[in-house]
Amino acid sequence: MILKKKVLSELLKKKIKVAIAESCTGGMLSSSLTSLSGSSKIFSMGIVTYSNRSKLSILKVPKKIINKFGAVSAQCCISMVNNLSKISNSQLNVSITGIAGPGGGSKTKPVGLVYVGINYRGKISINKFNFKNKNRIFIQRSTVKKSLELILKTI
Repeated sequence: MILKKKVLSELLKKKIKVAIAESCTGGMLSSSLTSLSGSSKIFSMGIVTYSNRSKLSILKVPKKIINKFGAVSAQCCISMVNNLSKISNSQLNVSITGIAGPGGGSKTKPVGLVYVGINYRGKISINKFNFKNKNRIFIQRSTVKKSLELILKTI
């Protein structure tokens, strides 16, 4: 079974609502789930908070977190997923922030660095990935795949 179908099937079976806040994937995770029939029963919302401004205004990420740690950080990812859970009314909340490239990376935050946050019924996990391939689409697709795997593992 295709991974996204398996995730949808499990969410439906367990009646778990999901909300997603994406940055570097630009809505790709939300799109992968909502491309399937039946997703309206479990998908509550998906938002793309691509800019720092949208992270601040929509997800209420504190400015001090972005100033001190950056938008691509575990701290920002935690804030994104926690605040998403406050506005989504979903049991499962997912946040993604990273550097899809090909530009924008640095020595400390290379292209391919991605954080995926999961908040399932108040239990939070932050997962750090460093995809070595510098191809933008590869990084985005790999992030979606890892996110789907994390959702399955979590529920």
